[in-house]
Amino acid sequence: MRTKFSSELAALTGELARLSELAHEATERTAVAVAEANLTAAYEVFAIDEQLQSLHGACENRAVLLLALEAPVARDLRHVVSAMQIADDLSRMGWLTSRIADSVVHRYPEPVAPPDILALLGRIGQIAVDFAASATRVIAAHGSSTDPDPIVGDDRLSELQHQVLQMVSDPAWAHGSAMAVDLALLVHHYERCADHCVRIGRLIRFYHTGIPLSAQPQEN
Repeated sequence: MRTKFSSELAALTGELARLSELAHEATERTAVAVAEANLTAAYEVFAIDEQLQSLHGACENRAVLLLALEAPVARDLRHVVSAMQIADDLSRMGWLTSRIADSVVHRYPEPVAPPDILALLGRIGQIAVDFAASATRVIAAHGSSTDPDPIVGDDRLSELQHQVLQMVSDPAWAHGSAMAVDLALLVHHYERCADHCVRIGRLIRFYHTGIPLSAQPQEN
């Protein structure tokens, strides 16, 4: 029985790793879609999100069955609970990148922003890709005996987001209120992707230490 349970835990961890790879790929293709007004990349994001949501459902079902049928305790219970929450975070990242890709499709063949803001979005997109790569790294350690370094916030992201919001709210803004609203939402979606990655790092820390998220220090 224990062998079967261990096998199911390993399968759950493998599904999480695949989810994180898909989320990372989605952020990469989203960054390309935004920077280049690339319609193909935008539709690739939609396809990746479809895969991600399907795998999220399978991961969730496996975790629920483990909780219902195996009654895990202590570290094993933390493994399953943290895996369920991490899967939810990755699912939300897929949804968020799809919303960013929607903006590209909506504006095509024009870019989503004028050149000065597009340059800022390129930097924001790369930061989001880096966060997703960090999430993939710590998830790879899920279930191991190693407590990985936390995923910390990046002040550059907040600064860049603030710059974009300042520019679209400036009285001299000449590109219409619809684009201003779209860009405010777009940078918010990127920010939320990063937040989910930071939370994933904290969930991994919960798994290894048993310290709940509310008791963990905020990493900046």
